[in-house]
Amino acid sequence: MEQRISAVTLGVNNLAIARNFYQALGWGGGEQPDDEVCFFQAGGMVFALWAALGGHGAPGIELAYNVHSPDEVGAMLDDAQRAGATIIRPAALAAWGGTSGAFADPDGYVWEVAHNPGWTLSEDGSVHL
Repeated sequence: MEQRISAVTLGVNNLAIARNFYQALGWGGGEQPDDEVCFFQAGGMVFALWAALGGHGAPGIELAYNVHSPDEVGAMLDDAQRAGATIIRPAALAAWGGTSGAFADPDGYVWEVAHNPGWTLSEDGSVHL
């Protein structure tokens, strides 16, 4: 695993209110593919607001690590498990068209490992919507 974070996702109770708040702070270019999630480019990473994560008792937080291919998702989850992580969600095709899985570190913080064919992952690890 490279030493980087691809995305930080905050669980929110109301996506419209949360999006409007960040836009009022000056965040622009929010991409909202559906009524559940909104993505903002934040330098070389993505900042996301996700109502489904908030539905589990906001505030919630999930970190993401994007990889270059679908096969890397399962391999990264295997590496994490060998290091002491608990697999929360095994690698699988996601409804949004990519491959995703998740693990929890020893303190319970959740990391999604994903290959998103709609995002660009640069050689330096930066992610672009």
